[in-house]
Amino acid sequence: MASLFGPSNPIPPPSFGPPRTDPLTRRNVTVPGSKPNSSMELEKLKEKEAKERKEETNRKIASQKAVSIILRREATKAVIENKKKKGNSKKLLPRTVLEALHERITALRWESALKVFELLQEQLWYRPNAGIYIKLIVMLGKCKEPEKAQSLFEMMVEEGCVVNQEAYTALCSAYSRSGRFHEAFSILEEMKNTPNCQPDVFTYTILIKSCLQVYDFDKVQILLSDMECMGIKPNTVTYNTLIDSYGKAKRFKEMESTLVEMLRRRDCKPDVWTMNSTLRAFGGSGQIEMMEKCYEKFQSAGIEPSIKTFNILLDSYGKTENYEKMSAVMEFMQKYHFSWTIVTYNIVIDAFGRAGDLKQMEFLFRLMQSERIKPNCVTLCSLVRAYGKVGKAEKLGAVLRFIENSDVALDTVFFNCLVDAYGMMGCFTELKGVLEMMERSGCKPDKITYRSMIKAYSVNGMTSKAMELRNLLASLEKA
Repeated sequence: MASLFGPSNPIPPPSFGPPRTDPLTRRNVTVPGSKPNSSMELEKLKEKEAKERKEETNRKIASQKAVSIILRREATKAVIENKKKKGNSKKLLPRTVLEALHERITALRWESALKVFELLQEQLWYRPNAGIYIKLIVMLGKCKEPEKAQSLFEMMVEEGCVVNQEAYTALCSAYSRSGRFHEAFSILEEMKNTPNCQPDVFTYTILIKSCLQVYDFDKVQILLSDMECMGIKPNTVTYNTLIDSYGKAKRFKEMESTLVEMLRRRDCKPDVWTMNSTLRAFGGSGQIEMMEKCYEKFQSAGIEPSIKTFNILLDSYGKTENYEKMSAVMEFMQKYHFSWTIVTYNIVIDAFGRAGDLKQMEFLFRLMQSERIKPNCVTLCSLVRAYGKVGKAEKLGAVLRFIENSDVALDTVFFNCLVDAYGMMGCFTELKGVLEMMERSGCKPDKITYRSMIKAYSVNGMTSKAMELRNLLASLEKA
């Protein structure tokens, strides 16, 4: 197993492998597989090298600043706790408290943020600030705590802060993110009747996004009609949200009509997000030819692809087993210095694993580690599925040894892949060991875990074990 997890790293085949440099500004990007203009003058080469040196310097400076910030944050926590103990909690420096609050809001640590906010209100220098309230309400919305967001909104009013459109939108978002659409729509109506608080395109876009996340397309149409009645035009973000959600729901007719409507407007141009959503929709449903046509049209409109665009192309070609075009995209990325991300690696590792090309899969796994990109659960699931498919139990053991020596956070999905792999090979001792590993890792078996085990026992004629698990699954489903 040293070939997969050992330090050796063979020279990559010319068709594969990411570049070693950071992305540069690219012009005249062409469709993968076509022949772009590859000539580069000496001046451009010098400019490129100078830019790389500058980027390296900037990275070092940014790293130093990051360390400084971390140290300052740790000191902030210590100062606050120390002054609380001494009884001087009302005389803290503004910067100390505000930095601590900002840190917790950014990290979505809502309970800790509210405690710091209480401390802020106790300060002798404290004055109510609408901006701080809005940031807290937005944070609580993201954490799905609408009731607490409502309490802060009411406190904001009581303290005499001017309640504006932004504050109402934050509260509306807090309810809609939690699926509380009745309250969210009530706030929307209240906004319409409150001076200087009229809803805008941002308010409606947030509500539309929340409705789309639960596939409530009827409410989306109501909101779009409401916008039209109020003379509010969708912006690029609104259209991108609609296109992406329609594509994921495979509602191609609505997706295409939304895209056409967007293109007709001169003040609302499509961007790389529009392109990626469209390509993902067609590529994800196997409509490769349509995906490629859209790619060409977007590029002819002057929209340059991003690393995410190429990840979508790779994923679409890989899942439709179009490995020739997949290789062309990889070569294109290498030629034009698009640095691979963990998503890129996971896509290509999974594709080669599904194709049964274990040699190439293992090479890419070693390569990502040499590039200092840490494998995650998605990476390991691809390895496990590939080895399970060809019945290589010893390779699964090597994956588990790799995990023991790493800090990868395992989840139930990974263990389900492992259960399925051992089940296909009839390795029931190892299968029992997976359940013990789940318990040690704090992951609970779910329906998929038990169904995979039932299938394995049934195929191998262990009917009593399979029946026992069926009964257990039935009792869990009732509960």
